[in-house]
Amino acid sequence: MFSKACQYGIKASVYIASQSLLGNRVSLKDIAFSINSPEAFTAKILHQLAKQNILTSLKGPTGGFEIPMGGAETIHLSHIVAALDGDSIYRGCALGFDSCDAQKPCSMHNKFVGIRNDLKDMLENTSLYELANGLDDGMSFLKR
Repeated sequence: MFSKACQYGIKASVYIASQSLLGNRVSLKDIAFSINSPEAFTAKILHQLAKQNILTSLKGPTGGFEIPMGGAETIHLSHIVAALDGDSIYRGCALGFDSCDAQKPCSMHNKFVGIRNDLKDMLENTSLYELANGLDDGMSFLKR
């Protein structure tokens, strides 16, 4: 459903949010290890997220990645998905046709529209704060 970059971006953002809530800034190496992601690929993803002002990146010996105070509450999964995958997840055809709409639907269109709307609603209403708290409570994990 999400690209590999988007999957890693969500995991990295949740990890960074959990550490930022504790007042910690985290290194690229720590993030990549914590989400079981290749370091170079993670760097590209984090750069895109920083460019979209989802994360803050600071250079130097005390640098790293963080989410500013209060940011985890206002950053939703929809922001990360939009930054990394765009909005195609809300428009795509379940069967992969280039064009699929109510005027010329595929055989799954009418059922899939509801699923897409539910997905959009979930992404727009799930904050990094909510997911970071689940991580801190031990109720969820970022790698197995």
